Amino acid sequence: MTASPEFRYVAHWQTDLPDECEAVLAFWKRENALGDEAKAKERLKEIVLHARNEADEIAGVCTVLPVTLPRLAQPMYYYRCFIGRDWRTTRLVLHLLNRAFAVLEGYARNHDYPCIGVVLELENDRFGETLREPVWTNTGFIYVGKSGRGLDLRLRYFKGAKLKAQA
Repeated sequence: MTASPEFRYVAHWQTDLPDECEAVLAFWKRENALGDEAKAKERLKEIVLHARNEADEIAGVCTVLPVTLPRLAQPMYYYRCFIGRDWRTTRLVLHLLNRAFAVLEGYARNHDYPCIGVVLELENDRFGETLREPVWTNTGFIYVGKSGRGLDLRLRYFKGAKLKAQA
């Protein structure tokens, strides 16, 4: 990965930012990230934050969806991240993950932990090839096995979170 340019991070989580949402929609469309415009508009509610480069262009966006994976049986935020073509050789994906985790952890702590952590399903083959450690020391995410789709699953729990009672 090349050295990262400077980025400015814009937090969306649980806030209404109509102008920023329009810019994210334009970014997703320009990058062919989400083919369906209705799906893209629905995903706007799931944005944790996005990054803008030095020229104030959106470079990456991360979203989460609360899920309870059967194997874990605990509410987790399912994390997704899209990095624009021009920034894929930078460390932006790592910076977004760490910043998003901090935003979500703070929110969880202040709202009685609706989710107890973040789960990643690694769709990008490069992660599976280059990041083989069971614990990613630069993020704290740990390897927990394969998803139903055969992809690496990683997770990290929020500090102070407790397991939820099983229904």
